[in-house]
Amino acid sequence: MEFIGREDELEKFRSRFQSPSAELIFLYGRRRVGKTEFLRKFAEGKKAFFFSATESADFDQRSRFKNELLAFGIDCEHALLNDWQGIFRNLSKLRSDKKTLVIIDEFQYMFIGNKAIPSTLQNEWDVYLSKSNIMLVLCGSAMSFIEQKVLGGKNPLYGRATAIFKMKELPFSDAVRFFPKFTPQEKVIVYSILGGVPHYLKQFSPELNLVENIKQNILSRETILYNEIEFLLNKEFREVAVYNTIISAIAFGNTKLNEISQKTMLEGSKANAYINNLIEVGIVAKEFSVLDSIRDGANIQRGIYRIQNNFFRFWYKYIYPNKSEIELGYAANLADSILGSANTEFCSYVFEDICREFVTKLNFTGKLPIRARHIGKVFAKNLEVEIGALADKTIILGECKWTNAPIDTSVLRDLQEKGTKYPALSVFSSQYYYLFSKCGFTKGLLDIAACETHVKLFSLEDVLAD
Repeated sequence: MEFIGREDELEKFRSRFQSPSAELIFLYGRRRVGKTEFLRKFAEGKKAFFFSATESADFDQRSRFKNELLAFGIDCEHALLNDWQGIFRNLSKLRSDKKTLVIIDEFQYMFIGNKAIPSTLQNEWDVYLSKSNIMLVLCGSAMSFIEQKVLGGKNPLYGRATAIFKMKELPFSDAVRFFPKFTPQEKVIVYSILGGVPHYLKQFSPELNLVENIKQNILSRETILYNEIEFLLNKEFREVAVYNTIISAIAFGNTKLNEISQKTMLEGSKANAYINNLIEVGIVAKEFSVLDSIRDGANIQRGIYRIQNNFFRFWYKYIYPNKSEIELGYAANLADSILGSANTEFCSYVFEDICREFVTKLNFTGKLPIRARHIGKVFAKNLEVEIGALADKTIILGECKWTNAPIDTSVLRDLQEKGTKYPALSVFSSQYYYLFSKCGFTKGLLDIAACETHVKLFSLEDVLAD
């Protein structure tokens, strides 16, 4: 399958590769997000040394690195290859017609086996490697480890990086390129299920319909997607049962700390500690209203928690509660009911994310009437607006409707009422109203939008066309 997306990241890496000075790059992100595949794509056409660290003893890791370096073919100082200091120093002897590219994947495993690795590498970088024509890329999947043990201010490599890239999931616009034959609605549904993780997207066949894909690639006990969540949790945590309970509670709409605490029977501070661990590894995120201040963000009772990855959310919503039935081999009839349910409330939630992504792109390309400082949800007591984009005294308020009928003027009037009724919104003297619809708009609403410049309508096809 062709490599899809990451054009911006590839261009930034190419720019670093073409720079006249040495480059020390950190690339990190949650597991399965496509870091290794991205690096292999970037390395195409270049003479690159690629080492993938493993969960092994330090002497074994060092031996493999040494042997792969010798097999790569360089004029080594063999006497220096018996320790990490000498091995790293020999990287400066790699030669190519352009900059030397060295990639160390899963860097955290080297650190786990030898806590002195960062200090050793820092010394060799300062004395030798930083003065050579090298691009050294350190890649890791353990997000909290990279942020705390490598990039933290008290760590040896702090300040040495010339660039730091945190790789995220593919946006909707790239993820749906895996399924060019799907209808616009099917593209939203498949993204709602799998999110933007390339590894997950590749498990679905673009030649099968959604029901068959769910049956064959999620509800079968031997498949990657069925076992993926438990595999990842076991890699990250010891108390998997507790984390299962918390994630499941969030998946079923318990998004505030007190709600999660009540649902899981965990005392508030303890629940908060577990949730923070989930945030560190990129499974859960805390979301604030675009109207909240920095001070509000420091209050643990403010904001809502959400599962970041669509497939995690889908798995806990539909697979986790039905595991017994699936394990007994009675999953054949589940696919239709799961798809039917997912295509209503579940897709509606993800459609909001897709529309916010669309508005963010419009903002980036200068196609909004304002240059928005913040884009996200607007929520407070008795108030929720799915999209808010604000700048000074101007705000764009948006509603996203994943319904099977065209939306009418009542949706616009309700949104306008929120904009004037609630004090937090009424302070914006200029307001725009953006409406997004799965199935279009009534003639009455189209007529209003044709006359009122502050009202904009976007169909599903408009979002996909962008």
